[in-house]
Amino acid sequence: MRNTFLAGAAVVLATVALAACGSSSGDGGGSGDGGGRAAGPAASSSAAPSVPAAGAEADPTEPAGPEVTRSSEPPKIPTDRLTPATGTFTKKQKEYLTDRVPVGMDPAAVLQTGQETCDRLDYLVKVDRDTAVGAVVTGEISGAEPAVAHLCPRHKDLVERASHGYADGAHRDGKVRPGRYRDVSPTPDCTWEVTGPGGKVLASGSSHGGKRTTITIPEAALAFTSTGCWAWLPEGDNG
Repeated sequence: MRNTFLAGAAVVLATVALAACGSSSGDGGGSGDGGGRAAGPAASSSAAPSVPAAGAEADPTEPAGPEVTRSSEPPKIPTDRLTPATGTFTKKQKEYLTDRVPVGMDPAAVLQTGQETCDRLDYLVKVDRDTAVGAVVTGEISGAEPAVAHLCPRHKDLVERASHGYADGAHRDGKVRPGRYRDVSPTPDCTWEVTGPGGKVLASGSSHGGKRTTITIPEAALAFTSTGCWAWLPEGDNG
């Protein structure tokens, strides 16, 4: 059911590195058209290119190679220029849009994305609150934290609880929090394992055919791995 209304979007920014270098031999025979040259007796008999002595200064007449350039995030529209085609933005809407609208993009379109996030949360909370929290935990509803902070603060407790949950996957390196957790919408293949020092298995189990399960992650836990369980939410004082 949840996959019908959950959607995510991702923008990938590529980093391009350009590097070039030029070289020339002392007898002028090192130039070429870039297509390569077959090795053979003639090539092996040619004089080896001279190598500058250690510590020799570079010839200032030689052209320097192009600098390595790095792409960066597109510039954002300044806050004082965030205006819709008609009407005005509220203070909260402008706060949400700050540093979020690339130059050339309509701020209203970015605002609409945040409002749609709030609408999804509204709908899911009515259907099942745990599912709503789980959708935030797994990222199936992306951008929930800023949208809730500025556009729908009524869901603040939902986002706070999600920040203490686990999505399927391996969690370690200080990201394991002891306490009681229950899974959300597990599949029949839901399995989990808690390990401690030396990789010792402290607890493990499965959902027994898709039934929801409550587990305890002990203080000694160093890693928690979950597969097919979708999300785990804290119980009681965990969140």
